[in-house]
Amino acid sequence: MWRMMRMALATRVKLANHDFESLCLVSFLFYTLITAVVVAGDSLDSDREALLSLRTYLESRNPQNRGVYTEWTREKQDVCNWPGIICTPPGSRVTGINLPDSTISGALFGNFSALTQLTYLDFSRNTIEGSIPDDLSRCHNLKHLNFSHNIIEVKLSLPGLSDLEVLDLSVNRIAGDIQSSFPLFCNSLVVANLSTNNFTGRIDDIFDGCRNLKYVDLSSNGLSGQVWAGFGRTVQFSVADNFLSGNISASRGNCIVEVLDLSGNIFGGEFPGQVSKCQNLSVLNLWGNKFIGNIPAEIGSISSLRGLYLGNNTFSRDIPETLLNLTNLIFLDLSRNKFGGDIQEIFGRFTQVKYMVLHANSYVGGIRSSNILKLPNLLRLDLGYNNFSGELPAEISQIQSLKFLIFAYNNFSGNIPQEYGNMPGLQALDLSFNKLTGSIPASFGNLTSLLWLMLANNSLSGEIPREIGNCRSLLWFNVANNQLSGRFHPELTKMGSNPLPTLEVNRQDNDKIIAGSGECLAMRRWIPEELPPFNFVNAILTEKSCRSLWDHVLKGYGLFPVCTAGSTVRTLKISAYLQLSGNKLSGEIPASISQMNKLSTLHLGFNEFEGKLPSEIGKLPLSFLKLTRNNFSGEIPQEIGYLKCMQNLDLSYNNFSGKFPMSLNDLNELSKFNISYNPFIFGSIPTTGQLATFDQESFLGNPLLQFPSFFNRSGNNTLSSREPDNGREKDDEDDEASIDIVVFYWSTFPFYMTALIGNLGLLYFDCPWSRAWLRLVDAFIASKN
Repeated sequence: MWRMMRMALATRVKLANHDFESLCLVSFLFYTLITAVVVAGDSLDSDREALLSLRTYLESRNPQNRGVYTEWTREKQDVCNWPGIICTPPGSRVTGINLPDSTISGALFGNFSALTQLTYLDFSRNTIEGSIPDDLSRCHNLKHLNFSHNIIEVKLSLPGLSDLEVLDLSVNRIAGDIQSSFPLFCNSLVVANLSTNNFTGRIDDIFDGCRNLKYVDLSSNGLSGQVWAGFGRTVQFSVADNFLSGNISASRGNCIVEVLDLSGNIFGGEFPGQVSKCQNLSVLNLWGNKFIGNIPAEIGSISSLRGLYLGNNTFSRDIPETLLNLTNLIFLDLSRNKFGGDIQEIFGRFTQVKYMVLHANSYVGGIRSSNILKLPNLLRLDLGYNNFSGELPAEISQIQSLKFLIFAYNNFSGNIPQEYGNMPGLQALDLSFNKLTGSIPASFGNLTSLLWLMLANNSLSGEIPREIGNCRSLLWFNVANNQLSGRFHPELTKMGSNPLPTLEVNRQDNDKIIAGSGECLAMRRWIPEELPPFNFVNAILTEKSCRSLWDHVLKGYGLFPVCTAGSTVRTLKISAYLQLSGNKLSGEIPASISQMNKLSTLHLGFNEFEGKLPSEIGKLPLSFLKLTRNNFSGEIPQEIGYLKCMQNLDLSYNNFSGKFPMSLNDLNELSKFNISYNPFIFGSIPTTGQLATFDQESFLGNPLLQFPSFFNRSGNNTLSSREPDNGREKDDEDDEASIDIVVFYWSTFPFYMTALIGNLGLLYFDCPWSRAWLRLVDAFIASKN
């Protein structure tokens, strides 16, 4: 460019004696070249052109569901007022692009360097894929870079970004050795979040040159070796869910760390008492390692400690008395340490603790003698997966602050205390997998804040109390595999109709460490991850993600994709389930079930329900409907075909009759389907569409149905699989294929025996009508030949 300017000057000298017009022409050329230099990379006009180029690029790769960048137009001259654009100072140059959650997909734009003053770039929570272009390394002024929650992969290379202060590439697919990927010059770096990727390699000296680094999150990768010894000079340091090993040594230098998360690794040996030098510690998370020996008594001197997670290790059962000095401690997790025996008496003296997690410790007693039932501030008590026996402690109902009570997977017996209905703030009650008998207390109708009621796999009997319908927050109700009887009362359809008051209480809770180590365990038990729409959860469950998901669920934020009847558009909403399978419930399903408008999973299988299935069921946002092994009759409602997001439909082993509803062929997302053994259904199975993707096994035992010819061809589709359910029902369905064959043989045995005896009789007695019968058989065979 400068070479062209010099040529223009030389031309101007040569034309000095020419006319004035020629001189003006050369002057104009000179001015144009000067302007071109400025516009090319150093003005608001050049920023506008670069942004318009970015808009065109994004629109070409996102023809639908575009973001706010579509509002960037030449007609709107003030670039600094374009949505998502930051100018510093206002009205000068473009310094930032902020486009999170903008439905951007495809590869990254390759010309960000055209914005020469760019310091801030946020394209988080989109679906950007591929690699980070080399052009980004030429954005030398960049200070804040956030590409988190995308699907970026390949290796990371960001040379030239020496001024970078914030780097967030979390929740992507970036791979490679972190030593070669991480910026070698990071003196300015303050925040480094590379969590939930596929990084490998060692980190023992990786941050030695990062003098300003304060916030590090490398959790959920594949890192190995020893931990970086300089973690004490950061404010937050997390390497959870990796493969780091070795012993932990005291942090070098002055320790200012406030959050130290080493959970989910394979660290071993004794944890050093020198951690007490970190007097700013608020959270110490050692969960899920191989630490042994005594819990360091020195931890009791860290007065700022609020969360102490020591679960899933092999610490000694002797709890230091010094821990009672932690007056700010609200979360104490000592689960899965194989303590055995009775609950230690010291736990009854942690009067400051709100969340006490002691599950899976092989305890056999001590619930009363330890005095934990008298802790005045307790919000959550988790004693699941132990060996407690005898009756449930009724006196725990005196803890009016209690929100979460978990006694699941023990050997408790006897009746459920009526007093458990006197805890108005209770949000989750889990008594599943015990040996409880008697009826469900009607007093549970007083639990207006209850979100979860888990009573599965006991021996409870009697009716489901009508009063449960008063639990307007009850979204998740599971009483599978008991001996309950009676009807599905219409009053029950009011449960879960208004959970907002409870969810609003949780949204206002500012306790940042409400989540702890038991969340994955609870979520796998409380949220049926094998059933749609919850089945995506299992793929993303890590200790870290569990805490985040748990918090979202408690606050009622949209987490599960559901769609309303008649629509295929999914939105993230509160999603409820009702699990009544494996009981002796009878009667008809009330039409008022349509009021349960948050219900996405309905399992009524293995009961004695009868009568017509109400057509109102087609108004629910169901993804899963299982009615197998009941006595339903009448026609299958056409309205089930309105449930466009249905993925699993099982109507097998009932007495449905009438014409097969062709509307079921409109369920284009159906992946599991079973209508077997409804012998009074007639009609034709479609030869095209979704139902044609299922094999004959989905239609067994229906002699009046006409099947497409390709059902008999080998290699047609895979067998329709069936979902295992919790507890005893799972064992039943593991053998369902063999059960089906047995049922078939026993059902056809009388017919064949009758036919055999009849034929023998015809042969034995030589009478005119027997000879006529045999001539008819001969004629039939001849016609077939």
